[in-house]
This record gives sequence, C-alpha cells and structure tokens, in this order.
Amino acid sequence: MGTVGDEVNVDELGDIDWEEENNDSEEEFEANYEVDDENDDGDLAGNPAVQNEADAIVSQHPFGVPSFMRTLDLEGNVAAENGEFSVGMEFGSRESVISAIKSYTISREVDYTMYESEPQTFYAKCKGYGAGCDCLIRASLIRKKACWEIRRYNGKHTCTMGTISQDHAKLDSDTIADAIRPLVEADPSIKVKSVIAEVQGRFNYIVTYRKAWLAKQKAVAKVFGDWEVSYQTLPVWLKAMTVKMPRSHVQIKTLPVYRESEEVQGVRVLHRVFWSFYPCIVAFRHCKPLVQVDGTHLYGKYKGALLVAVAQDGNQNIVPIAFAIVEGETADAWEFFLTNLWRYVVTIDGVGIISDRHTSIDAAIARSNGAWSPPRA
Repeated sequence: MGTVGDEVNVDELGDIDWEEENNDSEEEFEANYEVDDENDDGDLAGNPAVQNEADAIVSQHPFGVPSFMRTLDLEGNVAAENGEFSVGMEFGSRESVISAIKSYTISREVDYTMYESEPQTFYAKCKGYGAGCDCLIRASLIRKKACWEIRRYNGKHTCTMGTISQDHAKLDSDTIADAIRPLVEADPSIKVKSVIAEVQGRFNYIVTYRKAWLAKQKAVAKVFGDWEVSYQTLPVWLKAMTVKMPRSHVQIKTLPVYRESEEVQGVRVLHRVFWSFYPCIVAFRHCKPLVQVDGTHLYGKYKGALLVAVAQDGNQNIVPIAFAIVEGETADAWEFFLTNLWRYVVTIDGVGIISDRHTSIDAAIARSNGAWSPPRA
C-alpha cells in the first residue's frame, strides 16, 4: 500500500493493513485528542491538514451519501390542498411528478395510460378517456425554473374503475417503498406483514406478500444504500477513519474471484475485516485485565458474523475495544480476530479472556501459541 494520502483502488485491493506509527505515549494521545472550548468533539477536526486528507480520500470515490445522512426533501410530492392538480403546479423532479400522479390515481380508485414518457415530458390519459372521462395530464421540464410544471390538466376524473380489485396496477413496489420509508428508517427490521398492514391502512388495498417484501428491500436500499455499494465503499470509509483517527488499526482480508476456474483480474471480494479505534486501544490500558469476546450472526443479503471484544473499567462501564466482520464463527475467523486483538489492543501478558467456549474459540486459542493460555493469559 502507498501512503495514507494515496488513492484507494477499491476494485483491486488485496489484503490491507492500515496503521500509523505505533507511538502510543499517553502524552501524545492527550495532545492529539485534547478537548477544548473551540473543538470539543475529541477528534482531530481542528487540524486542517488531517481534515483535508480525509476529505481527499473520500472525494476520490464519489458515491451517494446514505439518505439518512441527508435532509429529506418532500417538495413537490403532493398535489394541491383539495387533492387535485392544477396547471402551473411545480415539482422538484420528474420522479416527484410521477409519484404524485400515481398517488392520485390510487386514492381515487382510477387508472391511467401513459402516452408519452420522455426525459423532459410526461403525458398520461385516463384509461376511460373518450368513453365518458376526459381526464388527462401533461407535465414538462421547465429549464429556466429548474423544475417540472403541470402544463395541461383537464380536471378530475368523472369515471371509476370498472371492477373492484384488492390491488391497484399503479400501486407498485416503488410507490410502496416511498410510502413506508419513514417506517424503515425507524425500524429496518420491520416485518413484511406490518408493511402489508400499513399499505392497507394508507391506500385501502391489500398487496401481495411478494410485492410488500420487494418494497421493503427497495426502501432499505434507499435509506441505507444497497449491499454492493456498502461493501464497495467500506475500504474508503475505513481508510478515511485511520486518517481522521491516527493509530487506529484496520486489517482487511480479501479473496480473488474465479470464473470457470480462472481468476478474474482486478476484482476482489471481502473475506474478513478487523478494526479498533485508537481511543479504544488507549482506554483498555485503564480497564481491568479482562476481555470478553462474543459473536453474533449477520442477517441480510450476505451472511457472516460480527465479532466483538469488550472490557470493563473501574466504574463497571462496558468498553468496546475491537470489532471484526468475518465469514462466520469458524476457528479460522476467531484466530484472525484473537490474533489481531492480542497484537494491537491487549499487547500485554496477564489478561484473562471470557467466552462462551464455542468450539471454534477453543480451537483458535489452541492455535495462539500460548498468547491466550496460562501463564500468559
């Protein structure tokens, strides 16, 4: 790896071991992390060079900021106060226009046919147009105003759907995803049955389990980013962290990708990652000589396990000191975690370890060359 300021080529990263010089004196730590009235967040934000370095790393890889870190803009997502559109109404984007039209047709229990859908124009007519209903709507992009505007509207529908249905053609997974977004932000583990109930209460339609499940996945991706992007940007965030918080430790293990027994060049996948924040490393020196380790399964598109080590200070407070994301609670994964924990955080003899004595933990300890066994631990 190059220096901290070098570009990170995420697609071609091999195994990574990021750590600044290991000069861990208490005096230097207190100098680096001193809290004062002008900058009381306890980090190095007051150092322009460090801040610029971290910003440069992230800016080299432009990716969307997760929506929960942005201000939600709801402008143009609703119709007029009386629930009807009017010529001259403005919307912030093409998507907000279509969303408003969909919501309108769903609430009125009517439907429309799209006649024109171009980057600068959206034109739709009622499905009963010419057969008793003259409702149509046309919206266009107005470049001078940098917005979308309703340019033609023939008034509200004078028809109803010919058949009664439990679902609506325009009540698709994207529309549902937008509707349940606040629920997902509050509870990403919301059950699909709760999504179905929310849709029924809001739109008076009963959607299928599959549509509700798909809508939840889309809502999660909109709020927190999709799985692939999250994994892709992980090395960027971790490297920025080591710049922002010097002497934090990160180790990433990757694996090659094979296609028909032939390695794909320039592509690596995450295997394991270990990290420990430098303030946590320093804090452990003032804790009891005891660490507790445990793991929990990760549930999502990509499975795995989160391994954590914690300690306890003199006031009985729990202090997290190290973390790892691994493929599962295997002997190899625990050996990777415990080896890094000993090498970069514990570093001294006479520290006890508490665990649930999972067979993989026992196997990893047996491989530790005595680091986690008496008389050293």
